[in-house]
Amino acid sequence: MFDHRIRVEILDEPIQQNLYEGELSHPDVGAHAWFLGVTRRRTGDQITATLHYEAHREMALQQMRVIASEASDMFSLAAVVLIHRLGNVSIGQASVLVGCSSAHRPEVFSALPWIMNRLKSDVPIWKKEINPQGEGTWVH
Repeated sequence: MFDHRIRVEILDEPIQQNLYEGELSHPDVGAHAWFLGVTRRRTGDQITATLHYEAHREMALQQMRVIASEASDMFSLAAVVLIHRLGNVSIGQASVLVGCSSAHRPEVFSALPWIMNRLKSDVPIWKKEINPQGEGTWVH
């Protein structure tokens, strides 16, 4: 139905969602959906001061493209935006941005969690939680 448009990036600076909003536009879509994953301070009893992300950049970008392409086909998406940040990500800042558009809302509502689950399981990006004392723990 659509000629799929895919934008995949890994950034070393803060994610600015407004720079990507036009990527989802298409005259035949009626649904745009976004997910912005931000660093939270508390996970249960654990306090996080910041998160630190590292990646095998080339492999991560390749796998992100595969995920975006598969999602486009599976959910009949017109466009997919998949952005991940590396380095230190402070409380309230975004580490990941996923956007997609389709003719109808059920497809985009289904695509977002599928994309995020695949991103977390298949892409070589690693997260370290750093506590207020400066001690870090890598999260699998």
